[in-house]
Amino acid sequence: MLTKTTETAIQILVFLGLYDEREPVSPNDLARHLKTSPSYTAKITGMLVKADLLKAVRGSRGGVVLARAPQEITLLAVVEACQGRILGDYCDGAGEIHQVCAYHQAMKEAHDAILGVMQKWTIADLVKKPLPSEEIRSSVNCRMAVVCCSHSLG
Repeated sequence: MLTKTTETAIQILVFLGLYDEREPVSPNDLARHLKTSPSYTAKITGMLVKADLLKAVRGSRGGVVLARAPQEITLLAVVEACQGRILGDYCDGAGEIHQVCAYHQAMKEAHDAILGVMQKWTIADLVKKPLPSEEIRSSVNCRMAVVCCSHSLG
């Protein structure tokens, strides 16, 4: 459901949410810490800047910083920044949902549920618990591990 670009965007935002300093972080530093290519990371940070989720800071010590507080950045905003609006695919030309076929009614419910969950969860929620519980951590492949294992720039 989420593209690699969207997952990497979430990793970037969680990394910046965990990063204590308010100094800008360059896309090259983000790429190094998240183990992604610099050009791919720059592309993603550009998408996030365009969506007003990151702010670009120019200059020799430039980079990106969060444009909003982590609790104001929803997963839905990240998905829409990277993948576009999540649109439902329903019967063409129908006016009311009760008029479409049962399959499309079910898909509308699924669509609404997905949007509700993605609107509810924020980057701040992910920063609060960026890794699985310690007792299962070694037995799961967590996509956020790269963020937490490298959240220090020092």
